[in-house]
Order: sequence, then structure tokens, then C-alpha cells
Amino acid sequence: MILEDSAKRYPAKVAFTYMDTSLTYAQVNAAASKIANGLKAINIQAGDKVALSCLNLPAFPIIYFGIIKAGAVVVPLSILLKKEEIEYHLKDSDAKAYCCFTSTAELPMGENGYAAFKNTMSCKHFFMILPDDEMPSSIEGTSTLSNLMEGQSPQFDMYRSNAEDTCVIIYTSGTTGRPKGAELSHSNLLFNAIISCGLMDANPNDVSLIVLPLFHIFGMTVMMNALIYKGGSSVLLPRFDAATVFRLMQKNKVTVFAGVPTMYWGLLNCIDTSLDYDNIAATLKICLSGGASLPVQVLKDFEKRFNVPIIEGYGMSEGSPVVTFNQLETGRKPGSIGTSVWGVDVKLVDAKGKEVPVGEKGELLYRGHNVMKGYYKKPDETALALQNGWMHSGDIAIKDEDDFYYIVDRTKDMIIRGGFNIYPREIEEVMIQHEAVSLVAVIGIPHEEMGEEVKAFVVLKENHSIAAADLIAWTKELVAAYKYPRHIEFLTALPMSATGKILKKELRK
Repeated sequence: MILEDSAKRYPAKVAFTYMDTSLTYAQVNAAASKIANGLKAINIQAGDKVALSCLNLPAFPIIYFGIIKAGAVVVPLSILLKKEEIEYHLKDSDAKAYCCFTSTAELPMGENGYAAFKNTMSCKHFFMILPDDEMPSSIEGTSTLSNLMEGQSPQFDMYRSNAEDTCVIIYTSGTTGRPKGAELSHSNLLFNAIISCGLMDANPNDVSLIVLPLFHIFGMTVMMNALIYKGGSSVLLPRFDAATVFRLMQKNKVTVFAGVPTMYWGLLNCIDTSLDYDNIAATLKICLSGGASLPVQVLKDFEKRFNVPIIEGYGMSEGSPVVTFNQLETGRKPGSIGTSVWGVDVKLVDAKGKEVPVGEKGELLYRGHNVMKGYYKKPDETALALQNGWMHSGDIAIKDEDDFYYIVDRTKDMIIRGGFNIYPREIEEVMIQHEAVSLVAVIGIPHEEMGEEVKAFVVLKENHSIAAADLIAWTKELVAAYKYPRHIEFLTALPMSATGKILKKELRK
């Protein structure tokens, strides 16, 4: 395992820094071993699922690798999920245990998580993660992470998983209902971490700043796992704030940064006279962007200001995630998602599965070591997505004469807001439950900062009325904070085809 290997090679080296606390590789590995021993003590077996909801704190990698040491499967959950959403994930993944960070002023994670756990009979153990080990649980009667680790040995004989055993189940939303759990193997994640190191030319002296959520496959693989594999150091930041990012870059001499386009937009628009931007630029050697298309002008302005390359790529949870990337050794093209990475084949096909010529649109398919095992307990969806070894992305792209790819459309109507994937069907199914709503269609509309914003077109039931602000507030209570519509437009009818299909392309005009 990459953590144990780096702990042997660099035991005294700082692995993670959060605020004024730094933990060495030896300390992180010892704590992860205590977690593994604790899980073994409560009879968590190899292959059992353990869910994890946690901010970007040292507790995340400690628990993550503790679960892996025990031979169990990590089920990382978004910290923004509401009670009903958490409950669905716990049940669908067959989680036997759940580690959840306590509530904050902005996020009632602990309350939501525990309430969901109480409604999930298959989940037997709940542990509250606290910012201070000496603190009691915020919910009376619940065990804490410290209780799980108490009295456990810092040594653990790691379970020897096979390369193709499931390591992580990461949930990705679907257009035909609830989110699906993509099963990623140990080899999926290891190869992707190694490839990510190559993309950023990582070395043991690198210091990364991780503000991308660790529960998201981008932050987990491309930053956390890659830097651990290489023996680098990572600074953790739970929430993006441009000035804070710059201060941490300056203080810790950060060399590697990865973000979604909205982060680069925010950094470009941050002017703090107390910061030494020349010093920050002198240390920063490379930046990575993913999650959505980075506007070319933002890329050019950022690179000019900091004299650092931003390499942009494409991936998805089912691809562990990296599929293509602009690579330093083969050249970059602003606006493109680059070329396929080592060991991954990419092709574009038409509706009949025939490969399209250069310059023509086609669905992006890929195969290789990065492709998931399948969707957990969903053979039909797996068979549809994985055909003859090729993963069907659902994204439409073109390829130029140099084999650089460009995403031009999304066949599944997916909305990417601030780097987070939002699928309209999920929001529509929630909104239509309101007593005043007869029909609803959700689309993404352009937004300067977020890339896309969520807009709902709503047809009300006869003799019913509701203000847009009230319907927005109602929906906000039922879905994660990044998902709810910021705009609502009421219509008397939605445009439909002869077969009754809602014509969203008409709504986008």
C-alpha cells in the first residue's frame, strides 16, 4: 500500500498539514493502523463496506487508509448530502460502518449522518469524527473515532488484497434515477495515482495544496493518492477561499495546485495587498484543472500572472478518474482536454458505434486500466455503460489531427456547477414531489463564475401557486447545497415532441 511504503521511506517527513498541525508519514500510518485494528475489533471483514463523510482534514486519509489496511472497501460520501441522500448511499452500498464528521455551523453533517444511520438497519456501527480527540460526541450516546482507536496498536498486518479487489465505491449520479456506485479496484486507483504523478512531474520535495474535496475522485486520486505515492507533502484546506489559498501557498511554499475552473476564476479575481504574489509564483511549478472546461481566457490570464502552466484534462469517476490530459512532454493545447494517458485507449463513435473521422463529433469511449469494475449491484446499468471493454462516457467530443480531444456537448444533459456533476433527473424527481408542481424540467445555463447554473422550468398544477423563492427554498432542504436551482421560470406548458419527450433544447434557446 502506498501509505505504508512512503512511511518506510520517509517516516519523519510531513505527509499532511492542517492549520498549525503537521503529521509525519509515520504518524499517519500508525493512526491508520489503529483504525484498522479498531475495525477488526468490531468484526469488519475483508470486502465489507465502510462509509466516510469528512472534510479535508487529516482524519480523512487516516480513516481512508485504515479501511484499506483492514481489507474493507471505502465508500466516500459528499459532505453536502442531506439525510435522505445519506440514507440511500448507506443502504445501496451495504455499508457495515459509517465514520461521519460532526456538524459545523454551516453543515449539519453529524445530525444528518446519524439520523440516516439510525434508519439503516444494515449499518451496524457509527463513529463521530471530532476536531478534538478529547471532545465528547455532539450527539449523546454515539461513539467517536477516538473510541474506535482507543487502546489499539499502531501496528497492523495489512490485509493482502488482490489487484482487482474493490478498493473504493464512489457514487456518481445517473440520468435514470438515483446515484450509482462505481467500483474501483486497487489497480484502478494505483495506476491512476502513478499517472497523475507523471502528469505533474511530482517528486518527494513537492508540496501540494488540496482544496478539492477528498471525497471526490479528482482530489482523492490526482492529489492525495498521487502525493502519498511519491512521498510529497500536502496542505489540507476544507473550503475554497481565494485569499486563504494564496496565504497557504505563500506560507508552505506550495509547488502543486489542482482546482476546478471556478477556483481559477476566483484566484484571478483576488487582490490582497498583504500577499507576495511574486513569491507565490516563484514556488508554484504546475497547476491542474478538471471537472469542467476551463475558459481559455482564464487559463491565459492565470498563466501570465503566475508564470505557471495549467494542464487541463478529462476524467470521470468510472475512469478512476483520469482519461485524457494535456501532458507537458507531448505539448498542450488550450481549450482541449489533451491526449489519452498511458495505458488508456480513446475513440469517438457515432450512434451506430462506428468510429468518426477527425474533426467530427462522436461519443467519447475509453478502455484501459482505469475503467471501473462496474456499478455496484447494477448489472443492467453496467452492461449499458461497458460494452466490449469500452466505457461509454455519454460525452460528445471531437478530435483534431494531433489526437487532442475537445468536449463539445454532453448527451446526458449533465450540468457541471463549480466542478460538481449535477444530473437534472435527480432534481426534477425531487421538485415534482411538491404539491403545487405539475411538471418540471431542469437545465444548465451559462454562469461566469460557476461555469453552469441550475435553472428549473416549472408548470404548476391548476389552482395552485407558489413563489419562485419559496420553491427554491423548499428544494434546497432536500438536496445537496450545490444541486438546488438558483433560477425558476414558470411556464403554462413545456415544449414536447410528438412522443411526449420534453424538448430541453427548446428551453435552452
